Amino acid sequence: MRAIVFLLALAVSGVAYAQQGRRHEGKPQQMRQEDRQRMRDDMNQVHRERSRDARPERQGRPMSQQEREKLRQDVRDANKQIKR
Repeated sequence: MRAIVFLLALAVSGVAYAQQGRRHEGKPQQMRQEDRQRMRDDMNQVHRERSRDARPERQGRPMSQQEREKLRQDVRDANKQIKR
């Protein structure tokens, strides 16, 4: 009888020990201050590059009044053709 109790206690303690080890593995580790700052800097650089690529700089001279009116008229004509 004592042998069965001993084996049962040994098995239960082994299961409890295995579960205790899992808790430590799943716990996320804290990032160091330097790592967080480096990640922020990297992400800021990516955002700056994307915004720069998304908004190309205007090149050349500003459009004259006649060029703007011609562009408006072309857009109106294109919209009329799309609606048909």
